[in-house]
Amino acid sequence: MKNFRQSALLDRLPVQFFASLVEKVAEYAEQGYDVINLGQGNPDQPTPDYIVKSLQKAAENPINHKYSPFRGYPALKKAVAEFYEREYAVELDPDTEVAVLFGGKAGLVEIPQCLLNPGEIVLLPDPGYPDYLSGVALAQGEMVMMPLEAKNRFLPDYNKLPKSVLEQAKLLFLNYPNNPTGSTATSEFFEETVSLSLEHDICVVHDFAYGAIGFDGKRPISFMQTPKAKDAGIEIYTLSKTFNMAGWRVGFAVGNKSVISSLNLYQDHLYVSLFGAIQEAAITALTSSLEEVEQLNSMYERRRDVFINGLRSIGWKVEAPSGSFFTWLKVPGGFTSEEFADYLLDKAHIAVAPGTGFGEYGEGYVRVGLLTSEERLLEAVQRLKELSIE
Repeated sequence: MKNFRQSALLDRLPVQFFASLVEKVAEYAEQGYDVINLGQGNPDQPTPDYIVKSLQKAAENPINHKYSPFRGYPALKKAVAEFYEREYAVELDPDTEVAVLFGGKAGLVEIPQCLLNPGEIVLLPDPGYPDYLSGVALAQGEMVMMPLEAKNRFLPDYNKLPKSVLEQAKLLFLNYPNNPTGSTATSEFFEETVSLSLEHDICVVHDFAYGAIGFDGKRPISFMQTPKAKDAGIEIYTLSKTFNMAGWRVGFAVGNKSVISSLNLYQDHLYVSLFGAIQEAAITALTSSLEEVEQLNSMYERRRDVFINGLRSIGWKVEAPSGSFFTWLKVPGGFTSEEFADYLLDKAHIAVAPGTGFGEYGEGYVRVGLLTSEERLLEAVQRLKELSIE
């Protein structure tokens, strides 16, 4: 059969890191091994029942069988604004400062195409979420990486960015609570970020995917809580983690009016908005009590404590994450990140994500997801103990 060559645009896309990881795990599972999969970022709990019932009811309404408005129902954008005012004391104009997204990933990949011209610079965290690179590649932008290092609590050091880079940069991506490191941001850091943005005319894109997951009594802060944050950029939020709605593909962007307008215009040419019943279910999620969200956060904290304490008990010196549902672990001496991940999968049938999948500065680490039961996490610790890794 004749092969039609794909475009140069597709040739520029990075390899989908998580797809190859899933394939590796599947190979071992198909051979009958009991794999403890700690490499994924897919929430393991079901969507709360009250949200599911809201969808079921809304799906029966014939109005939702038609195309929904291009930019989403006003009621959903109003619910987003009410959510931000209630949870973060941030005021938003639902008509001009909220954009409905097909999940957070869609917005993160779309933003570079909305604001960049070919060759323009984007500042990206390293390590960071791999799909940031996809959006930049599609926009034909130039990437400048910002190292996230333990000595700086996995926050970028803006003082290390050359003045020439700052003068040319158009976009800056951040993500706190952070994937993959589990670190959180401070209000002082966000204030510094806003100052940098306003001084150099750089649009900040804060990925707040894990905004509901914080530990030790400290709640993650929204970038939008920072004075003048709306002048500096936007924040992207997904319902995937907060409400266990990963498969529902619903999220939103909030903040700077000009950026929201660009997002809406771009999406006008791609979609006819989300299925109306999903929008109604999202409204239910955002406007209902967050009691189940708080219970979910407590569950992740218990899992974190069980796993971290277990590792420490077998002599592995590890730092506990302050947010997200990931732990970022230094690999033992004698291994690269990928070698150690392969070793664990082969010898202990434990799947973890090698740090290099998230960037150059991920070398020396593996990412572990707390997305299985406490019993399975303890089983993973026991398997690690039996390996007698120094």
